[in-house]
Amino acid sequence: MAGRVEGKVALITGAARGQGRSHAVRLAQEGADIIALDICGPVREDAQIAPASPEDMAETVELVKGFNRRIVTVETDVRDFDAVKTAVDTGVEQLGRLDIVVANAGIGTGGAPLHETDEFDWQEMQDINLSGVWKSVKAGVPHMIEGGRGGSIILTSSVGGLKAHPNMGPYIAAKHGVVGLMRSFAVELGQHFIRVNTVHPTNVNTPMFMNEGAMKMFRPDLENPGPEDMKVVAQLMHVLPIGWVEPEDISNAVLFLASDESRYVTGLTLSVDAGSALK
Repeated sequence: MAGRVEGKVALITGAARGQGRSHAVRLAQEGADIIALDICGPVREDAQIAPASPEDMAETVELVKGFNRRIVTVETDVRDFDAVKTAVDTGVEQLGRLDIVVANAGIGTGGAPLHETDEFDWQEMQDINLSGVWKSVKAGVPHMIEGGRGGSIILTSSVGGLKAHPNMGPYIAAKHGVVGLMRSFAVELGQHFIRVNTVHPTNVNTPMFMNEGAMKMFRPDLENPGPEDMKVVAQLMHVLPIGWVEPEDISNAVLFLASDESRYVTGLTLSVDAGSALK
């Protein structure tokens, strides 16, 4: 069935690459126009993972246009509410409406137990992965209410929003917090027929997971581990015998929650985790 979000407009944060790009492309494939936000640069000077770039966003634009859909892009830091609001207002002005919000932008971390976590690292994680989600939704909701057509808001949490992993405390806390945001927004916005849900991915084949630091974290016993080395350990996290899922697997869940097929689904924590929550 094609055109599952035909004629709708979706706001997606972290859209330059990874899951965000995948969500933009999947929703465009099914008929949506896109407002794409991304910082397109490092969130801190000593970032260990190469950041998304303007060139990455340009590739997202071409992929969306390949489905004959419109796309508005803005380089924006989700920590800056005024900038996010201006970006969303600009996108809605150009595309005419807002029906879907996918608050996807986030960072990963790991390596230290909570009692040894640096205060700056803690605050940065909460500012991006929790407050950034709140600010993105806050910027979009007035347009959805004004439109009077209801809508769907999807927040990217994590399997780490449902269970804990060691040495990832700031991330686990933020992703659990996203579930609290979702439930609160769902209760408050239901009267406007705006539905709010979370998706909970396990490891995903994106730069946030497929990087040297993650490989060494999974395989500290090896000097130069690669993906196949990491897979041996990563698949122990899951019931299904895989180490990770693909961005498209998460995008299919996002599409379902964005479409009218889930018109009475709200307050749901939807896991795409190969059974990780069972272990």
